[in-house]
Amino acid sequence: MGLIELLILLVIAGICGAIAEWIVGFSPGGFVVSIIVGLIGAYLGSWLAGRIGLPPVLPVSRLGLESSLGLLNFDIVWSILGSILLLLVISLIRGTGRRRRRRLL
Repeated sequence: MGLIELLILLVIAGICGAIAEWIVGFSPGGFVVSIIVGLIGAYLGSWLAGRIGLPPVLPVSRLGLESSLGLLNFDIVWSILGSILLLLVISLIRGTGRRRRRRLL
């Protein structure tokens, strides 16, 4: 895998992570964190889809990167769904939805 293919893969992972952050409504950081969330979500989503027995829906190989990426199985739809699942778990652990209101006397 060359530098250009790696950069394209990271941009796709960042976009998948950003879409998941937009859907969930929780953003733990900037674009670098979106890339990390997208990569972890890609592995998590692909692993869960393989366990359930679901086929790839929109693999990166359709974008013309099949020969460049080699054995890397990167599916955009499962990446977004895995990123959503990851962000939901992170938001539950951090407790972002449990803010208490202060009473004014």
